[in-house]
Amino acid sequence: MRRNLNQQECKTLLTQNYIGRLAYISGGSPHIVPITYFYDPETNTITSYSSEGHKIQEMRKNTAVCLSIDEITSIADWKSVLLQGTFEELSRIDAKHMLHEFSEGVKKVIATNYGEHPKCISEFSAKIDTEDAPIIFRININELKGKLRVTDK
Repeated sequence: MRRNLNQQECKTLLTQNYIGRLAYISGGSPHIVPITYFYDPETNTITSYSSEGHKIQEMRKNTAVCLSIDEITSIADWKSVLLQGTFEELSRIDAKHMLHEFSEGVKKVIATNYGEHPKCISEFSAKIDTEDAPIIFRININELKGKLRVTDK
């Protein structure tokens, strides 16, 4: 059976995961890269980070982005969410606050899914004032769609 996911099912899938594939446009061509993310259901946004580079430079030029998240058990048992949104770079206190939210959110997802408590994620917020500080960004979600396929039992 295949069907569309409703909005709540899409948001649940976003909440239960922390790895996605970010698509952005550069020179008229799409580029796709994996990212670690945190979904905030209260603001309906995605938070992530990156070092300065191609992805950040291009998203500053063209803020239209797309993020794909999948849960694949088998070829006949999967869920997938695709969101369209806009890139927003955060700075100063907003960046520091959202980096903390990001690290706590990702730790919670990992602990829930795998029973692990990663320590390295806590170190992110200490880096926000250093010279090699990560760029913290948000994706403001404009559209959210999902699909599901399960085998009939």
